Amino acid sequence: MNGSAARGVGLSVLASLFAASLGTLPSAQAEPGVAAAARRCPVEMVLVRGFCIDRWEASLVDAATGQPLSPYYAPVRTDMEAAYEYWLLERGNVGEDAARQMPLPEPSAWQQVHPFTPRAVSRAGATPHGYLSYYTAKRACSNAGKRLCTEREWVTACEGQRGLKFPYGDRYRALACNVFRPYHPGFALHQNSSTGHRDPRLNLVVESDEQPLLRPTGDTPTCASAWAGDAVFDMVGNLDEWVEGETRPVFVGGFYARSTNKGCEAKVDSHAAAYYDYSLGTRCCADIAPSAPSAPSAPSSPAPPPVTPAPRATPAL
Repeated sequence: MNGSAARGVGLSVLASLFAASLGTLPSAQAEPGVAAAARRCPVEMVLVRGFCIDRWEASLVDAATGQPLSPYYAPVRTDMEAAYEYWLLERGNVGEDAARQMPLPEPSAWQQVHPFTPRAVSRAGATPHGYLSYYTAKRACSNAGKRLCTEREWVTACEGQRGLKFPYGDRYRALACNVFRPYHPGFALHQNSSTGHRDPRLNLVVESDEQPLLRPTGDTPTCASAWAGDAVFDMVGNLDEWVEGETRPVFVGGFYARSTNKGCEAKVDSHAAAYYDYSLGTRCCADIAPSAPSAPSAPSSPAPPPVTPAPRATPAL
């Protein structure tokens, strides 16, 4: 089975699993016809304690047109063009012969010639967008009418309704989430896992069994943080996610090749807000919509005035 076929089978299984999980969702989630006032989060978000969070990691589109943006480049034209031009040459200078032959992913023809502004979208089966700095992550969420999660919100959502250390339980289970993978894309391409972190090919590396290191959103059904019949996927692993830390931006959760077993407590706070590489993505949060006000009750009709009986006629003498 080739890589495309394997991914197709994986997504088919994911769709079946997620469809089964929808059977327990509240009616406002499962029934599109329910009035908007009955649901306090957008349909792609999960209601947590006092806020909404994206169910899946962010992929990006152009804010004005909805055209998809390549997940393998920073969503800034100058950075995209610089990375493409640099690695078009540099890939021939590093790594083994097979790695040097691996081509660069091409941004779409539309993205190469049109201006674009990133907007975050949350959907199943998409390639999550890496190469995000704090600033581009924040902008993408803002353009979606959302915001970056705070660190406290993110950890709360990751721990699920039961407050667990991992989305699936209190004890680490190898590969239950897409993290701590033994195969590192930097070593596969460059024979060095410490350099070349903006190479557009890194998140396209597959292991020997043709499993992609970076998985489509929701493709690890065991890595789901449960909330009242709903779930938030991939909060541990796949990509690290930018959040608003208590004193500075941080990224949390770990990515597929990060050697961490800290689960929802995994955090990196050593990089500047402008830093980005292949392992950095995000998901968005939002405040819950206010409850629809109750319709005022119809005023009661005033009581009819009392009827005064007519005076009785006095008979003539």
